[in-house]
Amino acid sequence: MSVAPSPVLPQQTAAEQVRSVLARAISLSLTLDGQTYDLLGAHTVGARGRITLHPPADTPLTDHLDRAPLRTLDVRVDLTDIAPTALRDRVRARVALTGRLAPATPGDPGSLRLDLSRITLRTGTGTEEVAPAAYALAAPDPLALEEAALLTHLADAHPDLVSDLVVLAGSRLPHGVVRALPLAMDRHAVSLRCEYGEGHCDLRLLFPAEARDAATAGDMVRRLLTAPRCAHHHDHH
Repeated sequence: MSVAPSPVLPQQTAAEQVRSVLARAISLSLTLDGQTYDLLGAHTVGARGRITLHPPADTPLTDHLDRAPLRTLDVRVDLTDIAPTALRDRVRARVALTGRLAPATPGDPGSLRLDLSRITLRTGTGTEEVAPAAYALAAPDPLALEEAALLTHLADAHPDLVSDLVVLAGSRLPHGVVRALPLAMDRHAVSLRCEYGEGHCDLRLLFPAEARDAATAGDMVRRLLTAPRCAHHHDHH
């Protein structure tokens, strides 16, 4: 007897997840020679994911950089992806970037580029290494910058829709859900966090079609409630 293979469910690649985390991040931590510095609004992400740091002047970090030989340094950059809704555990992913710092452009000591050598993505499902070449070729999810607004609007203005979406899981969802809130959204799906007395279950519901932008995403959420239930998928963590 042959068994049909499970369908490959559309989802972001690890490289796309890293690019999405970077696209919406406003802060990061920089570790240099054992010292860690928190930077807020002091980085930009350019073409092919090129990361440029803009350390604020007259800070311990700039003093440290001024003392470094040749301004070419081994560093680690850490970013934490936080859910915008009031979940118990709001950490969705952690990204660690290691590489070397060097002047971004000649004659501009205030900007440093990060030449990546290693990228690690850690989520609730495990840890994955991302090749720098794959990272450079990937693009952020088209909803990455608007995801927070979409999720908070869904949670605050449409709690009835959230409840209806949870019902889509039917008997596959364990009993005893205390609370359900939007967890994440990308072009392929919306994810809900179903919390219990202890622990939680993450429910990922595939859209009937890819969402190109915020307006399309809203339409996809509404269409989920009338789409065939066999198209839905859920993950337990």
